[in-house]
Formats: sequence, structure tokens, C-alpha cells
Amino acid sequence: MSASTAPSCGCINVFWDDGMLSHDTGRGVFETGLKPTFLDVLEKHPENSDRVKNMVSILKRGPISPYISWHSGRSALLPELLSFHTQEYVNKLVEADRGGGREICSGTFLNTGSWDAALLAAGTTLSAMKHILDGHGKIAYALVRPPGHHAQPTQADGYCFLNNAGLAVKLALNSGCSKVAVVDIDVHYGNGTAEGFYRSSDALTISLHMNRSRSPSHPQIGTVDELGEDEGFGYNLNIPLPYGTGNKGYEHAMIQLVVPAIEKFRPDMIVLVIGQDSSAFDPNGRQCLTMDGYREIGRIIRGLADKHCDGRLLIVQEGGYHVTYSAYCLHATLEGVLNLPLPLLSDPIAYYPEDEAFAVKVIESIKRYHRETVPFLKEP
Repeated sequence: MSASTAPSCGCINVFWDDGMLSHDTGRGVFETGLKPTFLDVLEKHPENSDRVKNMVSILKRGPISPYISWHSGRSALLPELLSFHTQEYVNKLVEADRGGGREICSGTFLNTGSWDAALLAAGTTLSAMKHILDGHGKIAYALVRPPGHHAQPTQADGYCFLNNAGLAVKLALNSGCSKVAVVDIDVHYGNGTAEGFYRSSDALTISLHMNRSRSPSHPQIGTVDELGEDEGFGYNLNIPLPYGTGNKGYEHAMIQLVVPAIEKFRPDMIVLVIGQDSSAFDPNGRQCLTMDGYREIGRIIRGLADKHCDGRLLIVQEGGYHVTYSAYCLHATLEGVLNLPLPLLSDPIAYYPEDEAFAVKVIESIKRYHRETVPFLKEP
């Protein structure tokens, strides 16, 4: 049975708490916080609560609602954060919160209510993972904000304070799972998660992202040669896709790069890190996925989870900044995970043509590099 032809499943357990809406990122010029007096209208920071409100509402009132089971979130305890983050870094965030908040790094604002929301995001993701580990369900989705995959063990980055997915992976590894695979489809490199497991061979981190440059808070670049170190060499696989990669390019990357890596690694658990900012209409990305592309990614990941992990799959929310289309793309991703025979919603705005030829060339080049360089992919 192929990775995209797994049988349908009944429901997805969604973990959510309204308290995460209290993270107010403010207004200004996009993410900068600048408020020039010559502009009459200042936009909301891209990581605002509206985007997540629509994700919640499409799952509650949209046609996928019969397949959703809702669960409450909780706040993480400070000691729980230390499985991924250092005590010094956690102390820094606590002190910033006590001081009334501040800009922690470029575009990343910890304001009144932000720390409570971050603790809720981390704890809710841990609850979703524990739900699976305790045998209460096979598939769980942590619908959380602030996002987390840029947060490194020692610093914040890219709207992220705590690495929600990283904490969940640590919980799984500390609870009897011998190997966990992370597949991150957010348009930006999941650098924080990669950093947290860079010297570990029990977590395979795979990131499909657009190319981007180094920044002071984002020292990792996301190039193919960032493969991990020591015991972790070869267990961080970066798939930097050219700008404009769409449905066919992403599907080719999944089939040619992600599926073979998961097949070789044989994890006990898969964590799918999702960001709808790789859509064709996102203001914070330059890729061209539509609902069809997200749906197919969901199907492929579900098939891998069924084959290798007894169906156990945790989904963790990250970016996605088009307030309406992100919700549609989330819907499509979960349709794929459920492997529904027909879409429940049509795509309201997908009309960009795709020329996947260049993306395919890049993917084939990455495939050759991985086969020549990554030890576990060389094994027969």
C-alpha cells in the first residue's frame, strides 16, 4: 500500500485553549513594530490572533467538524520547559514578563499576556502528545500560538518563545519512544527544532522550506550541508526549495526525499509541523502551495504514520499569516490526514499556474547529495 492510499480514519483530537489569544503582537509596519506618523493605517503584526480564530472556527463550524474531537489545553510548568530549553533562557523570559514585556528579538514581541500564552502553547502541545502516548487516540493536533519552531534552546527567534514541537518530541523520547521523526512544512526553516536535536540520532528532523539568509537571531541557514553533528550527523535533513515551488514540487520532494528517509529511519512517532505560510497567497512566504498540495502532504504523512508508527501522529501548528486562506489550507491538510475520499471544501482562490521543472531539478540534486553523504540513507 502506498503512502497516499491508507484507509480513512474517524477523527482528529484537537487541543486548544482560548487563553492563547491573549498574546497581542501589536500593530505597525508588518512585523517591525514601527509606527510612522505618515501612515494613517497600521496593520496588525502578521502573527496575530485573527489567523488562529479562523482556524478554530473552520474546524468548529466547517464541514470537517464531524471529524474533530475537542480537548482543553493547559499551561506548561516551568520545569517541563527544561527538557528542551536552558534554565538561563527560561529565566530571561520570566524576567521580561515581570518587567512588562519587550521586543525579545527582531519582530518577536513579548507583551502583557504573551508569556501566559506561550506557556499555554507549550503545555497544550505536551497534552496533545501525552494523549497519544497514553493510548487515548492515534492522531492529535496542537492548535497553538505563539508558534515555536524557531525557538532554540537558548534564545527566541521568529515570533517564537518556546519550542512546542521540540518539547513534545522530548516527552515522547522520555516516555518510551526510541525514535521520533519531525517533518516541518512551514515555509521557514525549523531551525530551533533542528538545533535542539542536532547532536541526537533518536530524532530525525526534516524541514522543507524556502531559502533564506542568516540573521542575528537565526544563525542556522537551512542549507543541505547542515546535517547534524556527532551522533546526530545525518539526522537533520534540510530541503531548501526554490521560490515559487507549488503542489507538484512539494509532492515530488515528499515522495523522493521525505518518504525514503522515514522508511529508512522507521520512527515510533511522527510529528508533522505545519505552517500555511507556504501557500501561494501568504504575505510571509514565497511559495505556491494550494489546498490540493496541503491535502496531498497530509495523505502522505498519514500513510507513513500508519505504516511505521501504528498510526500515531502529532500535528503542531506554526505559521500561516493569510487570515482566511490559512484556515482553508489547514482544513485541506486535515482532510489529507483523514484520507477522505473527496474534498469537503473547494479552493476559493487557487489559480496560480505551476512550472515545477526547476524545483524538480533542485530536489533531484538534494537527493543525490543525501545519498552520497548521509550514512543511514546509504544503508541497503
